[in-house]
Amino acid sequence: MSDDFAEAIELIRDVIAQGGRVVVMGMGKSGHVARKIAATLASTGSPSFFVHPAEAGHGDLGMVARGDIVIAISQSGKSDEILRIIPYFKRNGVKVISMTGDRASPLAAHAHVVISTAVPKEACPLGLAPTASTTLTLALGDALAICLLQAANFSPNDFAQTHPHGTLGRRLLVAVKDVMADIDAAPMSTPHQMVKDALYAMSQSGMGFLVAIDAVRKPVGVFTDGDLRRCLDRDVDIKATCISDVMTKTFVTIADDQLAVAAVELMERWKVSALPVVDSDGVLVGALNMRQLLQAGVV
Repeated sequence: MSDDFAEAIELIRDVIAQGGRVVVMGMGKSGHVARKIAATLASTGSPSFFVHPAEAGHGDLGMVARGDIVIAISQSGKSDEILRIIPYFKRNGVKVISMTGDRASPLAAHAHVVISTAVPKEACPLGLAPTASTTLTLALGDALAICLLQAANFSPNDFAQTHPHGTLGRRLLVAVKDVMADIDAAPMSTPHQMVKDALYAMSQSGMGFLVAIDAVRKPVGVFTDGDLRRCLDRDVDIKATCISDVMTKTFVTIADDQLAVAAVELMERWKVSALPVVDSDGVLVGALNMRQLLQAGVV
């Protein structure tokens, strides 16, 4: 890691610790790269946003506050739109990190830290279109974000907080109680109920099982579609047989405050597709099956 890169990380860390934000700027292709760098920083724990340099001179500079830090991107270091707003940063004590291919450029001269994006030549055969330089700038921006992430001990749980609609967010934030069928919709039966009568509750729920409960609504067994098939294979008289005689008495439950992803792991381990859901006292409060987890995007 170069001294300039390390210094840039420390500057940004200090600004964020004081409640400041990272403002990323760039024109043209550098602007597209700047937007991506700002988005990566923001999603990995470093408050950041993009400001268009041309729009900044028409009022958007109000988005940049004292105590913020600016990452200004210009391969030539001569972007007029950026240079014209440098005095605002100086007057307001806003530090500037430049990402430029020319350390002798005006932008580099005004920056507190210069991160070099110099390349021997562009991939463009004409040597004109920003290609190799934008790739390097993007990689350096990602490296900044990852170093800041590691320095802040940013965890998967932190990442999930800013990505609640993503797969990781759903896996780390969605609880069983968020996706289960509540007690009013949970398929239940007493152990002494005849199988034929209990089948109505089982069919109504469409969950593929029912839960046998005792007098205080604690689960004492489960009866599944598979149990029903086994009854029929053995010619069990479902009109004269109690649920307690054919239910599965060795079963697993899950607490309503556990993560939904824990239910997936439990189902896979026990090779079942549905679970009774209980509260901290072991009382039935709902039911959960794999279909609900799929619909919630947890799986």
